[in-house]
Amino acid sequence: MTTTQETTAHQADSRYAMLRLGLTLAIMTIGSSGMYVVSVMLPAVQAEFGIARADASLPYTLLMLGFGLGGVLMGKLADRVGVMWPLLFGSVFLGAGYIATGMSGGIVSFTIAQALLVGLLGSSVAFAPLVADTSLWFVKRRGIAVAVCASGNYLAGAVWPPIAQHFVELVGWRQTYIGMGVFCGITMALLALCFRARPPALAQAPAEVNASRTVLPRDLARPFGLSLGTAQGLLCVAGVACCVAMAMPQVHIVAYCGDLGYGPAQGAMMLSLMLGFGIVSRLVSGLICDRIGGLRTLLLGGVLQCVALLLFLPFDGLVPLYVISALFGLFQGGIVPSYAIIVREHFPPAEAGARVGTVLMFTLFGMALGGWMSGKVFDLTGSYHAAFLNGIGWNLLNVSIASFLLFRTLRRSGGRVFALPAR
Repeated sequence: MTTTQETTAHQADSRYAMLRLGLTLAIMTIGSSGMYVVSVMLPAVQAEFGIARADASLPYTLLMLGFGLGGVLMGKLADRVGVMWPLLFGSVFLGAGYIATGMSGGIVSFTIAQALLVGLLGSSVAFAPLVADTSLWFVKRRGIAVAVCASGNYLAGAVWPPIAQHFVELVGWRQTYIGMGVFCGITMALLALCFRARPPALAQAPAEVNASRTVLPRDLARPFGLSLGTAQGLLCVAGVACCVAMAMPQVHIVAYCGDLGYGPAQGAMMLSLMLGFGIVSRLVSGLICDRIGGLRTLLLGGVLQCVALLLFLPFDGLVPLYVISALFGLFQGGIVPSYAIIVREHFPPAEAGARVGTVLMFTLFGMALGGWMSGKVFDLTGSYHAAFLNGIGWNLLNVSIASFLLFRTLRRSGGRVFALPAR
């Protein structure tokens, strides 16, 4: 193939971009397994090590902290050398992390393996760097492309919990982790070899930035009428708030079902159902995002997530919990990808990679904080009722920030409700 043919094949919105999106979906599904499997393992790990619920939740919290920080570090590395090398690097450490977890002798070594190997150096490459990479390969349908990419994170949540639960019951949690280490490490490494090409948007970035500044210099310099730092800070706080709320059902639904007497297997199925509907939500939200913009999509998702959390309070029957789990997944799946679109719509394109990684890091910090906080509230009160109320409070903070930013955007655009920022 000639250089000209390669250049044509590797353009934005090309067949190659679509193929790359499919491979991205696969590698994110494999690489994101760690953040969902640890929830399934929680009851067995707590029982074997004889620890409190909050202590058993701590590995998840530190895993998510490592996952978020690692996403920024891996994203910067991908900006310099391309995404293939971070993916290869991450596949090695993810496989090693799972094996080390399965061989851990106590909660301390278990937590270190989860935080450093699985979170910081392994799974982190399979989220923020891939979302940023996908946003650079699409222009016409960036919203739906990012949504498809991010769906891999929820596809992992739909696929892995029942698989992990099956093998935990069959061979135990240690052997399950070791088997996952072998499978995920090898398959991620093989898929990573397909990501050699660099995004065409990197070569076009200077022209895109100059063109954008010619059209909307004030909007790019002051998103929402705020300084770049203030606007980014508000998005980061909103990301923490929405994901503290989001973590309550996702991290504790298995343990919650066990406490209600339904058993962890029912909880694993609810988690799978929740995240399966989250995939539908992400795809639909991507289509919505292409029509009304990321900020309005964020506000819509935040309001609907709050409604679903409220439904957990009066209903704790088995069938209602399945229905509410499905609704929760359907309502909140599009929230996190909308942050990437907001950054691409309101901030300078040349800074999109670093800013997307930073905001997504804070959403993961929110998941980490929410996972631990819900366990701590349970330990203090002996019930998940107060933990759901805590999540609702954080959710309202997210909705308030999204409403404030939308109000400022509408005021600057003269009240045109569906006027989208320039891309």
